[in-house]
Amino acid sequence: MRPRVGQMLASTVDTTAVIVVRCPDGELEITCGGAAMTEGNGPGSATTGAPHPDLMGGSLLGKRYADEDLGVELLCTKPGPGTIAVNGVPLPVKSAKPLPASD
Repeated sequence: MRPRVGQMLASTVDTTAVIVVRCPDGELEITCGGAAMTEGNGPGSATTGAPHPDLMGGSLLGKRYADEDLGVELLCTKPGPGTIAVNGVPLPVKSAKPLPASD
């Protein structure tokens, strides 16, 4: 899949839905629960299977999942029990930038 900024992706194995915030110019395999995510907004998407038992880390509403090395960032718009991954590597939650000291 060649994702594009603003694209909505939905899991085919659970309720997870994400929006692509940042992505490289190339092919990526974006998965949730071990199954490829498809274009769509989630609620109308049909669940076609069960998540892989080893990929049940879950996703959290409003959290950004990113990999700086790949240059990909996804925003979770609907949580679910499946783990979000890119090219087979689970994406960690993006940490907040520290604010400057106000001394």
